[in-house]
Amino acid sequence: MKQLINKFKKTLRGMFTATWVDKRLTVALTLCAICCATALAQTGSYEAGTTALTTVATEITKYVPVVVKLCYAIAGVVAIVGAISVYVAMNNDEQDVKKNEMLLWKIYYGNRNI
Repeated sequence: MKQLINKFKKTLRGMFTATWVDKRLTVALTLCAICCATALAQTGSYEAGTTALTTVATEITKYVPVVVKLCYAIAGVVAIVGAISVYVAMNNDEQDVKKNEMLLWKIYYGNRNI
């Protein structure tokens, strides 16, 4: 029994006689744990975050129709410029009108097989 107690005492002494680096690491980890526990204790409820996200979501949905109309306007301008480019090329009897037309067609419809 005495041998077991002596072995236990040696183990305890070995645990508490750490080097300076180990002590600093232990102190840093302890402070980190205390800071984390304090931060979690102070958060309380998440109502403020939930209401902020709800407000942002409703505000963003108000802008969606405006953005869609803006995209339609940009697409219309691109189509008109492309059509004018093909018209001018056709009136000047250029040989690569079909190439311009197919390029615009590819830009408009993408690389899909039609």
